[in-house]
Amino acid sequence: MATSSHRLGTSTKLGLAVAAVLAAGLTLSGCTALFPSSAPPATDSQTGEEIEQTDTDVFTLSVGQCLNDTDGTEVSEVPIVDCADEHDFEVYDEFELTGDEFPGDDAIDEQADAQCLALFQPFVGVSYDDSMYGYTYFTPTEGSWTDGDDRLVSCLIGDPEGKVVGSLQGVGK
Repeated sequence: MATSSHRLGTSTKLGLAVAAVLAAGLTLSGCTALFPSSAPPATDSQTGEEIEQTDTDVFTLSVGQCLNDTDGTEVSEVPIVDCADEHDFEVYDEFELTGDEFPGDDAIDEQADAQCLALFQPFVGVSYDDSMYGYTYFTPTEGSWTDGDDRLVSCLIGDPEGKVVGSLQGVGK
């Protein structure tokens, strides 16, 4: 089975406070049989109660889903949680890159960063510069591009200060 992956990019505002995984450049793998879930148990910071989360294949993420960080540098699944519970990220948009040849990580990051930035204001209701929130994105790796015909970029929004509760759509800050 060929391993295909996604990478987690970074934007300037998210920083280290959102997740240590951003600094590590998390790689996501699409072969669920090869790697067990690496999602740590999620707990509510106010009550300490465990939050129900469901591990979902990274390639099945969709707009409107909320998720938490994972441990490790390579995973096949991401921990999806109800947006009403505390979470690290929300998928706020997605788009397909074009081209037959893999353009390289830098070119993909430039395209992902520009497009996720352009999609940020319509989702949040204010410009990125005026918002307290940051964004990042999942992008195809060379393996998923060539072996899996993967061109999907998923834009994720989060709070640099920590977890959020509820959707960030239209919050206007």
